[in-house]
Amino acid sequence: MNSHLKVDLGERFERYVALDIHKHYVMVGAVNLRREWVLKPRKISMAKFRKWVRKNLRQGDAVVLESTSNAWDIFDLVDPLVSKTVVANPHKVGQIAQARVKTDKLDVERLLVLLVANIVPDVWVPPHHVRDLRSLVSFRWRVNKQIGMSKNRLQSYIQRFNLTPPEGKLWAKKNAGWWDQQTFPDLVEFQIQHDLEILAHLEERKAAIDQKLAELSNTEPWASDAVFLLQIPGFGVIFSMIVLSAIGDVSRFPSAKELVGYSGLCSGVHISGEKNQEKPITKEGRKELRWAMVEAAWGAVRSDPYWKAQYNRLKKKKHPNKAIVAVARRLLVGIWHILTKREPYHHADDETLAYKMLIWSQVMDEKARRGMTRRQFAKYGLLRLGTGQDIERIIRSGLPRRLAPAEEVLALKPELRPPR
Repeated sequence: MNSHLKVDLGERFERYVALDIHKHYVMVGAVNLRREWVLKPRKISMAKFRKWVRKNLRQGDAVVLESTSNAWDIFDLVDPLVSKTVVANPHKVGQIAQARVKTDKLDVERLLVLLVANIVPDVWVPPHHVRDLRSLVSFRWRVNKQIGMSKNRLQSYIQRFNLTPPEGKLWAKKNAGWWDQQTFPDLVEFQIQHDLEILAHLEERKAAIDQKLAELSNTEPWASDAVFLLQIPGFGVIFSMIVLSAIGDVSRFPSAKELVGYSGLCSGVHISGEKNQEKPITKEGRKELRWAMVEAAWGAVRSDPYWKAQYNRLKKKKHPNKAIVAVARRLLVGIWHILTKREPYHHADDETLAYKMLIWSQVMDEKARRGMTRRQFAKYGLLRLGTGQDIERIIRSGLPRRLAPAEEVLALKPELRPPR
């Protein structure tokens, strides 16, 4: 095995093992510290892989595998058996290798070179609760995509037959009977009815997913972070849980700059000679985090005077799309400070925060609120933020809205009482 990379002697292991994971098999190979083959690359079928791992891996081994869709199951299988397990970032490994020739055996060799030299560009290994939330968020995205496909098909029939749709949202309940009043050819009618049934079923499933996300937002370990995110303009339960699923543990980011870099919302820069050219955002990291932050930024710009002013100022110098990305980036910086320092959002008064807590309480059923009424839950949120102790009534859209007295909630949640 040939390589010009120097070995980092800070960590030494008896064997260095690489696992190149595929759908139906794993290519495995191992070398010693001198980079001599102790296990030449070979294919192990997925059906036999678990047995092979338990028989062949041991303490004293360092193992590297690339992050793939089934990497975490293999990580959980391997990690307890060996001294070190590293999950490599496949994109960065590819950049380092810059290989024109790609085979399974060469992939194993490249991973081993990086592992022995202790320069594997690794990824964070999320704990199980983060993996589970990410899986649910991904499931919601797929359901939402299917909803969009059904709506697009139904919209195409309106255009095809030059129909005038009803006022308001075509999919609103008040317009449910509109389709029955139209005349279509038999086969088109058959397809439309099936799409309407599919749409109704998917909307029901999406509502169930959203309720589950709402329940998780009031369940540890997410609840202690969600209450801080939900106070920010543009953030509801869905965006908050998407962002939290992507961030995982905010303490793994030493600075706001690193969190922004992880999101891919930071601009690339090209500096050469006297040229200093700003490039588009890197789009590295988790795409759902970028999407949620941009969508939340639009919500903040529409609803909050502070962020609206920020956007209008940026729009004078940038394209509107670049301006909203800049707002999203600044919101994410704020999120890092809020989650790290556990502090309330500075640009909102107590009544605005109370209204946000009321909105949160309204998207949850009684089970998700852990038996509390909506008024109690809203005050519970304020007390967790350390504010709004005396607020029991606010006015929004000309209507009075009430919160439970602090003592009523403290009787249910005595752990919130300040120490005497």
